Amino acid sequence: MTKVVIQGIRGAFHEVAARAFFGQEIEVVPALSFNALFDMAEAGKVCNTAIVAIENSLAGSILGNYKLLNNSNLKIVGEVFLPIQQNLMVLPGMTIADLNEVRSHPMALAQCAEFFKKHPHIRLVESDDTAASAERIARRHSKHIGAIAGALAAEIYGLDIIAHGIEDNPMNYTRFLALVPQNQENISQNANKSSISFVTPHQPGCLSKALTSMADNGANLTKIQSVPIEEKVWEYRFFLDYTFDKMEDNILIINQLQSIVTDLKILGTYQASTL
Repeated sequence: MTKVVIQGIRGAFHEVAARAFFGQEIEVVPALSFNALFDMAEAGKVCNTAIVAIENSLAGSILGNYKLLNNSNLKIVGEVFLPIQQNLMVLPGMTIADLNEVRSHPMALAQCAEFFKKHPHIRLVESDDTAASAERIARRHSKHIGAIAGALAAEIYGLDIIAHGIEDNPMNYTRFLALVPQNQENISQNANKSSISFVTPHQPGCLSKALTSMADNGANLTKIQSVPIEEKVWEYRFFLDYTFDKMEDNILIINQLQSIVTDLKILGTYQASTL
């Protein structure tokens, strides 16, 4: 059975994404932080497969995870675009009128602000994790406290969902990356997407030259993200995702880039996913 490191506990959206990519018959291994997730996957003592959130369609990129990925020996082997549906859950038998408090991750609370404007008697309390909020309610048998989390958390911890899809914006997706150690990377014959990072010389037009070269060789840029280089003030590493038609095109893209940029790193070549 495949073991997959996730950030958070059982029932977290990371577990939903892991099952969407690796299949339902997996064992998830919780990590309490993104740093711990990368450490565990790289060490390979418990398991060496992981799934990690990299960006959200509303909140944007998770910059820290770009840095962790770039500094690791892990490779991207796939991606998942997961729709994020937030649900209000309680102990069986409780109703929204019984609640005086609802707990969840700050981002989840913010995504459901309009719903709770209609229920001013409920106090919103920030916690470290959506699924962990659900687990605590079940473990402590908290009758007057609700949680916002995904449906899987309600299923695992035996809670009732009393309001489905309470997020303000239904077009809320998180992109997750499936990761394995470099020595276990097996590039699919259907691969049509690459993720790379590089640094450009601190000179006018260098980034433009790199992007033009990629476009001329058939790269369709789907994402570009700059991340500060910690040891160099006002200098940046660029992270790019792009699709291509043929592997031969990708080889040409990479070869041409190597003559333009510095510290080029291929983070993964894999089959692109769709919403």
